[in-house]
Amino acid sequence: MRVGRVIVSSFAYRGTMMASTDNLRLALLAWYDKHARVLPWRVQPALRALGMAPEPYRVWLSEIMLQQTTITTVKPYFETFLLAFPTIADLAQAPLEHVLTYWAGLGYYARGRNLHACAIAIDGVGAFPTHPEALMALSGIGPYTAAAIASIAFDYPVVPVDGNVERVLSRLLHIDAVLPAAKPIFRAAASQFADSHRPGDFSQALMDLGSVVCTPRKPRCQECPWASSCLAYQAQDAETYPRKAAKKIRPNRYGAAFVHINDDGVLAARRKDSGLLGGMLEVPGSEWTDQPKSESEALAFAPIQDAPWQLASPIEHIFTHFHLHLDVYVAHSQRPDNAHRVAISALKDAGFPSVMMKAIKSALMASDLKM
Repeated sequence: MRVGRVIVSSFAYRGTMMASTDNLRLALLAWYDKHARVLPWRVQPALRALGMAPEPYRVWLSEIMLQQTTITTVKPYFETFLLAFPTIADLAQAPLEHVLTYWAGLGYYARGRNLHACAIAIDGVGAFPTHPEALMALSGIGPYTAAAIASIAFDYPVVPVDGNVERVLSRLLHIDAVLPAAKPIFRAAASQFADSHRPGDFSQALMDLGSVVCTPRKPRCQECPWASSCLAYQAQDAETYPRKAAKKIRPNRYGAAFVHINDDGVLAARRKDSGLLGGMLEVPGSEWTDQPKSESEALAFAPIQDAPWQLASPIEHIFTHFHLHLDVYVAHSQRPDNAHRVAISALKDAGFPSVMMKAIKSALMASDLKM
């Protein structure tokens, strides 16, 4: 590992004297003032210079939504969510089921449940905590999110470290330590940039630099305000950083989904609050196991045993820790019942998670029906 000493402001590594942290900060802030991305939750640097402060609710909501999710995906969800819940009090007072309906499709549904619990806690005390440690005591807020909220919303002098920041620092300093085990090294490196001068803008500038310029492939080094100090740029090996451990193979899991349709719509139920997809709507299904089920084994889980079940096209869905394969069964009945049904015309807005929508779409396609 090339970087083994405590990082100091002069950044002396391998005989190379780099610019001071102060100079690097100022160069990045000057770049950010010209090139900051326009995002719906962000107060642009020119407006911040005029005294406009970020709204903590918007900062927090965006950071939770952006966990494991791209900006392109988040933008429309963010705007729709704010229309439904304009203030944190509105969010805290809404039923969890209603909140999860607006979260459907964003994935990682524990975030939606934690968001609601966090809103209740904050509304109860009347204000957001401003210190990272106090923020981490809230549901769904870890070290990165706490640092991001504290710096962006409250100008607390801390630097949040996400994948973009790790990539920038690994290249700037030629950090050979392997992620994720090396995260403490990157946090120590980032901490050297913490400063009371525009900490929120600096955090967002560092995020933008990693997203727009210091990209994983084909980084735009000629546009980087740190290029003259970057060891990876000097060595022309930027794409080899950061060093990462080999990815684990994602295991396969198998199951069956049952889409029962009558004149009232699709049979649905709500999952228990805890666990994967907790609190979300679902169509009935089997357990998910590491071995495929035969048709007879799968049909033992059918919610209506005497229904005329037929196979539709199977679907696949990738979760963080496994790859799910679902056989989809569809059946029709004219028989009315007292079960919970979702009208076909209301399926898109009902709040089914993506994996369930895939199963429903497969069943509707096999039935020549459209939402």
